[in-house]
Amino acid sequence: MLYDFLKRFAVRPLLRIFFKIDLQGIDNIPVQGAAILASNHLSVSDSVFLPASLERPVIFLAKDDYFKGKGPKGRLVAWFFRNINQLPMDRSGGKGSAAALASANRALKEGKLLGIYPEGTRSPDGRLYRAKLGVAKLAIESGAPVIPIAMIGTDKVQPIGRGIPKPGRIGIHLGTPLDFSQYAGQADDPQILRLVADDIRKAINELSGQNYVDVYAPKKTKNS
Repeated sequence: MLYDFLKRFAVRPLLRIFFKIDLQGIDNIPVQGAAILASNHLSVSDSVFLPASLERPVIFLAKDDYFKGKGPKGRLVAWFFRNINQLPMDRSGGKGSAAALASANRALKEGKLLGIYPEGTRSPDGRLYRAKLGVAKLAIESGAPVIPIAMIGTDKVQPIGRGIPKPGRIGIHLGTPLDFSQYAGQADDPQILRLVADDIRKAINELSGQNYVDVYAPKKTKNS
């Protein structure tokens, strides 16, 4: 599979050469079976560093803009994201978002690892923003454990507007899996969804140490 080839023989060797990665909590990733990897989001490179650091393949929900580029560069970006196991995520809500979550649910039912950014977009300033409800809905509907993850320093090696990451140190800290099976059958209850989403965000916050902002992150930032 092209994904495995790219990870093992291209992406991972390059990361080992140019980056010092502090990977903690790797034993929290199950050897098999579904799990939701819920991470903060500081840089485009988060979707490369995290899956490349794990042995098991990770499917990520990525904003659909990456799949709609025009011209040679846009088509290359779309090809790359499709071939590193990215699923397009429509962030506008409605049917588009529902279809993306349905695809994610199918992946979990197949026993795969699914990566998602609860904030819905990159942080514009390094702070942690309110989690959207999609991650909670996936957790309740699938019954899969949620593994909170903190990406640390990726915004320093590839800040917004920088095309290629610069060499440096980053951290990937994986927390203890969270179990929300007690809420089975309540995925349509807004209060339960908010409670679960907040619990996931708090677990990420404890790992990352970021300042928290109790609003949703703005969808559009310069060069986002």
